[in-house]
Amino acid sequence: MNFSSDNAYGVAPEILEALQEANLGAAGGYGDDELTARLQTEMSRVFERDVIAFPVVTGTAANALALGTLVPPHGAIFCHSEAHIAVDECGAPAFFTHGARLAPIKGGGGKLDPCSVEEEISRFGKGVVHHSQPAAISITEATEFGTCYRVREIEALAALAKRHGLKLHMDGARFANAIAYLGCTPADATWRAGVDVLSFGATKNGALGADAVVFFHQEDTRDFEYRRKKSGHLISKMRFVSAQLVCALEEGRWLARAAHANALARLLAGELAGTAGVEVAHAVEANSVFAYLPDETIVRLRARGARFYDWGQSSGGRTLVRLVTSFATCETDIERFVAVVRPELVKSGRGA
Repeated sequence: MNFSSDNAYGVAPEILEALQEANLGAAGGYGDDELTARLQTEMSRVFERDVIAFPVVTGTAANALALGTLVPPHGAIFCHSEAHIAVDECGAPAFFTHGARLAPIKGGGGKLDPCSVEEEISRFGKGVVHHSQPAAISITEATEFGTCYRVREIEALAALAKRHGLKLHMDGARFANAIAYLGCTPADATWRAGVDVLSFGATKNGALGADAVVFFHQEDTRDFEYRRKKSGHLISKMRFVSAQLVCALEEGRWLARAAHANALARLLAGELAGTAGVEVAHAVEANSVFAYLPDETIVRLRARGARFYDWGQSSGGRTLVRLVTSFATCETDIERFVAVVRPELVKSGRGA
């Protein structure tokens, strides 16, 4: 019953097979190999246009390198106050941009609202040497609260970015989960909506350690390759990173795994929603469930081996927790969890 993160489980079997196959024979280093070339083809197929994809091994590297390429040291990056780049990346965006400032903005459900972003941008004096200069907007898809930006919401933020001459970055650590929920094409949710660069996540979706920075415009790549090398993220045996991404993209495996995780999150949320004293805090659209649980229930769950994160302070005898499902989560994990939360179901024969 491990709901701590979609990082908690291992590697999808087909990706392990792809790595084993990539291990046969020799290949060029630093991306000069057949698998990395195939990755460009696969990414372009998935996004329905020629894209430039750079494999990396962590989402933090993808975000920080993408923003470092687009944003000058004196720039400002507008993001949600709970965004991964603002809370969980130890200042990496500022480090990789050589000093750019993050401008966190609060918003319901983990989303940025164009009006709030517009207001925040107005606080920065454009052309005033004393102020950081607006340079980019960064959104997270799916958000840190498991909600998803609709295409029209992305388009609105992209239009705002364009009006102000800013670039639009998307942190897609759980991009697969968002697309599986939205039912649109990856192209519709990115470049067609106005996104300039995507941090494409696969590690949370069954990869051993593989993400990519996907540029939709050649001119935006600028000096990315040099930045990646200088920061130590140009992998010598790149084929092993590319093999994971190619395997995920082929035959739609990345979306099938994400759809499985999403479905189990909805199942879990449905079971919790009907429980006295439990409140699901946000719409469950991807693979994360945020719920207020009674503190005594939390103690009982952890005593039975359940793993998850507290996401807020206790109040009124309840605590907000985050429960994340993965490609490897089973329905029995949900049943066992619910049996502890709702022991009366076991007594009545349900969930036994």
